Amino acid sequence: MARIVVTRPAGQEAPLAERLTGLGHDVMHVPLIAIEPLSDDPIDVSGYDWVVLTSANAARELRRRMIGVPSRVAAIGEATASAFGTVDVVAAVSTQEGLLAALPERPGRVLFAAAAGARSLLPDALEAEVVALYRTSEVTPSEPVVGDLVVLASPSAARALARSTTAIPVVSIGPETTRAAREHGLVVAAEAETHDLGGLVEAVERATS
Repeated sequence: MARIVVTRPAGQEAPLAERLTGLGHDVMHVPLIAIEPLSDDPIDVSGYDWVVLTSANAARELRRRMIGVPSRVAAIGEATASAFGTVDVVAAVSTQEGLLAALPERPGRVLFAAAAGARSLLPDALEAEVVALYRTSEVTPSEPVVGDLVVLASPSAARALARSTTAIPVVSIGPETTRAAREHGLVVAAEAETHDLGGLVEAVERATS
């Protein structure tokens, strides 16, 4: 049994925490990021050929505010697709590069729905219109983070953890989070092979075996 620190935002930690607890780990929740919706204004998606989603939070926010029916929807991974509902394309590799490769070369009019400050590689390549749906803020823990392993699901969480400690190894959800973790002095014990809940659980098992 290992002491695993789950760092998802408050209210989003339960699925991962329950899976890890079921495997016999001692799970603690220390949120390292907070999600702040930026508006309640409706977003009309009916005029776009593609709506592109790069996070589950963006998918949930767009679903909440969306009016009209999107022609086609592309998601960066299975978790994002599940958060939205029915999608047409899911990237084989859960990065903006992977999603770009999964889309047609000439996709037409594209709406890129994401967090404020999200990477611009994909919208720049597609000349997409960008709508920022939420803001991610880093949370500095009030007490030092302690445990055997910390699970990170975003670069923001990696940066927030590094301000508290770099002494605990981490499991990363994917390459962007891994890159941020290493840039800030964290030791990455494992990276999820699939960038979703199942991938994180499997990576934790590899790191603690």
